Amino acid sequence: MKTARLAGIGGAVVAIPAHNEAERIRRCLSALAMQRDEAGAPVPAGAFDILIFANNCSDATADVVRSFAASVPHPVVVIEERLPPHERSAGAARKRAMDLAAARLTERDGPDSVILTTDADSCVAPTWFAATMRELHGGADCVAGYIDAEPLEIVGLGSAFLARGRLEDTYLRQLAEIDARCDPRPHDPWPNHRVSSGASLALTLAAYRAIGGLPSRPVGEDSALTAALERAGFKVRHSMAVTVLTSCRLDGRAQGGAADTMRLRHEQTDAPCDDDLEPALQATRRSIYRGHLRRMLAEQPAHRDLPRGWQVSKAAMRSLAEPGVVFEEAWQRICRDSPALQRGAPLRPSDLPRQIAVANLILRQLRLRVSAPTIAPADTRRRSRWLEPAA
Repeated sequence: MKTARLAGIGGAVVAIPAHNEAERIRRCLSALAMQRDEAGAPVPAGAFDILIFANNCSDATADVVRSFAASVPHPVVVIEERLPPHERSAGAARKRAMDLAAARLTERDGPDSVILTTDADSCVAPTWFAATMRELHGGADCVAGYIDAEPLEIVGLGSAFLARGRLEDTYLRQLAEIDARCDPRPHDPWPNHRVSSGASLALTLAAYRAIGGLPSRPVGEDSALTAALERAGFKVRHSMAVTVLTSCRLDGRAQGGAADTMRLRHEQTDAPCDDDLEPALQATRRSIYRGHLRRMLAEQPAHRDLPRGWQVSKAAMRSLAEPGVVFEEAWQRICRDSPALQRGAPLRPSDLPRQIAVANLILRQLRLRVSAPTIAPADTRRRSRWLEPAA
């Protein structure tokens, strides 16, 4: 069965790696079967293909999918393989699934096609496909969706774990707004988020091919993908309209993956948070600097001059004057060079109430000073001494 073409889209395949997911895969497929547009009408039958990459399964995952496929209004393809021991990881399985989807689209539909991916233990929202396509039609090359936890599962992990998650989500939302106001990107406007998860990613086939496919990583392949796209100059949209519910199970399939992290935090309620939850003042300083660098690189090379206090090497300064300098590469070099941008020890949940209070004060000032999500670093240095880099 041929995929139904949507306006401006050559074809679409949802690539799903699955390892021993016989118990959960029906829920994943059911969510895809019930996709509707944002006005409530079901998406056309065959609007996308579903490719299940059943890897190293010792249960009936593939048989369950084949049996259930008749109930799904979109073509379902099952590919079974056994990955060699050195490739048995979540990242390798997703790469293989997405590569198979890319090959299918290349052969049949062409470069204006779209690869989507989610997890076999996740349930995409009813408008997941339609909202993703809308973002891509709007000019994004990649769409990273917002990840929510399965409500019953996360509540079942206890009040302490739920309270930790609420603190982290509150602070992540604050940091995302600070970032959007200090370093505005037209293709990723506020409201947005800062998560790149394989539970909800989509990108054009052309972008996927341009970066050589999904980066090879045992874990963290999802964030590596969006980072590679940004380094190559592609536009990544972190959309709040594209959402998915994902499992909160503590017995994950990938060593070092999300389940292992959740299990540690369930056992140790004050275990460190993710690295990107840094102190509010430091996060704001980083966002202001990044926004300044982004604007500076958009100017003529003769006007490229870093503010005092960045303390970067002469080599880094010379690289900024090179023609065709890539923003993400320049930013990473600046971060490595500047003491003011070094990350400290990760925060713990017990640190978050104070950081949330500080972030509220910062956001109050940012919202008062600008009507649009932008801020001038020079003015901020003059009026906000607490954002000055250390001498």
